[in-house]
Amino acid sequence: MGRPGVVIALPPEEEAVVSHALAEAGFEAIHVRRPDELEAVLASRRDIAVGILDGETDFDESLDYYSLLHADGREIPALMVVSPRALERLTAGTDRTAVDDEYFSRPYSAESIRWRVEAMLIRAQTVDDGSGAVLQGGPIDTGDWAHRATVVAVFNPKGGVGKTTVALNLAASLQVRRGQHVLLLDADTVTGHVASSLGLEHVRTVADAWADEPEGGPREGLAQLAAEHPSGLRVAVLSASPLHTEVLEPVRVAAAVAAARRGLDFIVVDMHPDYGQLNRSLFERADRILVPVTPDVPALRAAVQFRDVAAELGLRERLAMVVNRANSGISVADMERTVGMPALALVRSAGLLFVRAANEGRTVVERFPRERVNDDFQALADRMMPQAQRAPASHPAARGLFGRTKEPVRA
Repeated sequence: MGRPGVVIALPPEEEAVVSHALAEAGFEAIHVRRPDELEAVLASRRDIAVGILDGETDFDESLDYYSLLHADGREIPALMVVSPRALERLTAGTDRTAVDDEYFSRPYSAESIRWRVEAMLIRAQTVDDGSGAVLQGGPIDTGDWAHRATVVAVFNPKGGVGKTTVALNLAASLQVRRGQHVLLLDADTVTGHVASSLGLEHVRTVADAWADEPEGGPREGLAQLAAEHPSGLRVAVLSASPLHTEVLEPVRVAAAVAAARRGLDFIVVDMHPDYGQLNRSLFERADRILVPVTPDVPALRAAVQFRDVAAELGLRERLAMVVNRANSGISVADMERTVGMPALALVRSAGLLFVRAANEGRTVVERFPRERVNDDFQALADRMMPQAQRAPASHPAARGLFGRTKEPVRA
């Protein structure tokens, strides 16, 4: 089964380069010059996935194209060159819950359009079953989508709260203790140190690979770029330098994460503490967003801020708090009331163990398997598992700090 068709109604000079980029990705580019040509295409084919329209050159004609994409019960999303001011007129009277249109402005690159189409295609083939978006109606490509990884983002807008510690040891617990196939992605392009903490040197980054493509380098996804740690973890790094990240277009990174779900059980993403477009694109792909919080005022305030931002972005239900250094004497219940978020798991303080493990390029889960902090990470890992695969409540993995049994949190 081939990839679906994409109709293109752009000026000839733009149409040629965009068509080439889409054809390289396996899409069939279908050129239309007039609305009646689009009408004929839609009448004869049922595999049109996206319409790429020019909303600047002839706005009235674009309205005709747009109407055809959404006529007769069709819900074909449009990717449009249009100014934000014109967007309101273009979508007036349209049920925005039924379609998922996007717009962009000039100048643009053909490669960026290709990745926008990839992302729209994935999104169009998903439904929300209450645990995050899942694919509907079978495969969207010739690849095997039957095995779909859960994407777990680890984020707090404040640094120093244990994001990387939680990401590393959660991923290791899922891989080593729960037998899952896990990809750990270092998406912190500024201060990320996942690879160095695991003793992985000279890792080929996503930025390296994508920068090589214009020179004839191969197209490589996250799975192809990931380095393998002795624990079995697969580790991918977006960039080794904050000065060379321009190639990491947020839409393409998010599409790469979506594509990497095939054949994995989990993708754990360690994120930089900011609200930039890259992180926002990754938030959209995440099924769960874990918010590590330490028992101090700055960390609590940052978590409250993120809770409010997530609500504005429509992500609030995906959030769950992980209390780090939970045995500090501060009431967890007070933290839950302050943040307005229940604690999904509690992680006790074990700073020296984390340092010693990192110095050896390992996680605490591997290096110190008998330490009690591993029960905390195993409990967190168990909460990430599908309900049917979770350990019974009597199992240490299903218990919280000091054996305190916690009910699953709906997040």
